[in-house]
Amino acid sequence: MSNTTRQHRALVGKPHEPGRRMKGRLPAGFTLIELMIVVAIVGILAAIAYPSYTEYVRRAARADAQGALTGLAAVMEQWFSDHNTYEGFPPDGGTLYPMWSPVDEPETKLYYRLRIEEANGTYYRLRATPRAETVVAGTGILELDSAGRRGWARNHDGEVKYEEGEDTWER
Repeated sequence: MSNTTRQHRALVGKPHEPGRRMKGRLPAGFTLIELMIVVAIVGILAAIAYPSYTEYVRRAARADAQGALTGLAAVMEQWFSDHNTYEGFPPDGGTLYPMWSPVDEPETKLYYRLRIEEANGTYYRLRATPRAETVVAGTGILELDSAGRRGWARNHDGEVKYEEGEDTWER
């Protein structure tokens, strides 16, 4: 065996020892193709996960608005039992009830605005309107009246048409 071959084997190891590096060399790290594969996988996962997450947020915000309308209706019923009319309830909820949803968040983080559409001596109609600049924009308004009738304007025309099948909060 020549002197050059011995020196070469001393640097790179014996041919039957896989994975041995030359002395003095640093690991090479990730190759560009490995990095591109990881980025592609992350992109595919994000493309699948983001729409699902957005739909989950919409459903959760809608359910929270339904709960807020029900809570406001309970306060309206308490008002009626105290005053024998629905009239006179503060239109902004006053200190009685927040007029936004989610009710436990500050008004700056709201998804829906609550409003008393109509209130007289014996009847009220409440409405939850989605805010335009949020993820729930365009999901349709929700309504609840004193008879317990629920409505959801799915066709986004701003009006609940009970006779056309918009008489439920169900999907």
